[in-house]
Amino acid sequence: MRTVGWSILVFMLASPASGQVSQDCSAPEKYPNTKLETKYARRQKFSHNEKVYYSCDDDFTAFRGSRAVQCIDGQWTKLTLKCEKISCGNAGDLPNGEFQYEGNSYIGEKVYAVCNEGYTLKGLNYMICKRSGWAGEFPSCEEGGITCPTPEVANSVQRTGGVSAYLVGDNLTFTCSEGFQLNGAQQITCDSSGQWKPQPPQCVPIPDDKIQPSPGSCGVPPAVRNSNVHLADKFITKTSFFSGQKVYYNCGVGYVAAGGRKSRLCNNGKWTPLKLKCQRKLCGSAGDIQNGQFVYTGVEFGDTATAVCDEGFIRVGHATRHCMNNGWSGRNPVCEAAVCEDPPEVSNAQITGLQDEPYTYKSVVRYSCRAGTLVGEREIWCTKHGTWSAPAPECKEITCPSPNVPNAYWTGNHNQRFQYRATIYIECNMGYVMSGPGTVYCERDGRWLPGLPKCQRRRFVNRWG
Repeated sequence: MRTVGWSILVFMLASPASGQVSQDCSAPEKYPNTKLETKYARRQKFSHNEKVYYSCDDDFTAFRGSRAVQCIDGQWTKLTLKCEKISCGNAGDLPNGEFQYEGNSYIGEKVYAVCNEGYTLKGLNYMICKRSGWAGEFPSCEEGGITCPTPEVANSVQRTGGVSAYLVGDNLTFTCSEGFQLNGAQQITCDSSGQWKPQPPQCVPIPDDKIQPSPGSCGVPPAVRNSNVHLADKFITKTSFFSGQKVYYNCGVGYVAAGGRKSRLCNNGKWTPLKLKCQRKLCGSAGDIQNGQFVYTGVEFGDTATAVCDEGFIRVGHATRHCMNNGWSGRNPVCEAAVCEDPPEVSNAQITGLQDEPYTYKSVVRYSCRAGTLVGEREIWCTKHGTWSAPAPECKEITCPSPNVPNAYWTGNHNQRFQYRATIYIECNMGYVMSGPGTVYCERDGRWLPGLPKCQRRRFVNRWG
């Protein structure tokens, strides 16, 4: 009696647990520097065992952890994905100098060039970190500490230079602003004493009686047919130029000079031909992609590089990069292995081929029914798109109704239930003729195929009228 009572108590305590229903989850949590993949963003309800995937925010990249979290009885597992801010890394070596970094080389931060004693910086003293890497002209430290300061010439248009200090041998050429004329040398040179030789010129006002253009002056320079070449901004508003005066041209955005002079001269009322040639800037390779490659339209300004992942891998990030004025836009995407969610469970079915996650491209699982008939695909596999090749099958108890054909009887299966693929043979009673098939079988939708026959009474013909 004690044994029976104890068994009843155990059954009463265990019964409520066996009736528990797995709980759904609400929207997943938000984590720093990550974002939920778009296909999950608007959903507010997720089923038990369902997984969702995260990716890193813009300007961040994954460095460890899994992208997935799973709903377990109303609670999400913790996200282990860790994202770090994209860094341009080391800017390289600066011969005869060193780089001083503003921070950790993150996007938007600068690195500054500092030359050793006895060397002078040539070019800008910094570069800036962008998505495509360090942007800006790479500086250089040139030997020689002797420099010349920038000369201040009022009412002048300085033709070359534009830096804070000039090295020995550098030249400067001056042109006076409209309404002023040059008094002194047009070109000066920085000599070994750190002085400009000859002395910088002056731009003095043109006397009133000489303001009117001389017969040899030129009007606005004629338009250049090549749209990739344009007049420098400082000359655009001028309408009159003196004989001997030069104007300068620049290459358009995305183009660089490829030969010829950048200037043309007003010579006795006529402009000399412009020889400047501009060609598209070269971006070169967009980089390497693990488990994928770039397909290029070209590697010059305006061209594109489109990322194509190998079969079985899915792209994360923008597919296309554009060759811009400062190099390739954006950053390289990542080709991640296509991963399918866990194969769906099926009532009364056994699954073979189960494995520890993830289920990657070409992973196969097979279903077999413990009871009933398998309806659907027995075998499904993970496709290159990260989805299963077909819906999970079902295990159904399929039966057909009793084949009651009037005036007929059947042979074969005489069970009370006719299951899928059961076959019977129908014959008409004496004096009846069959119309339709004599052999039928039970189809998976519960119908007899190709259809039950009919037995009609045989007609007798009176031969004697």
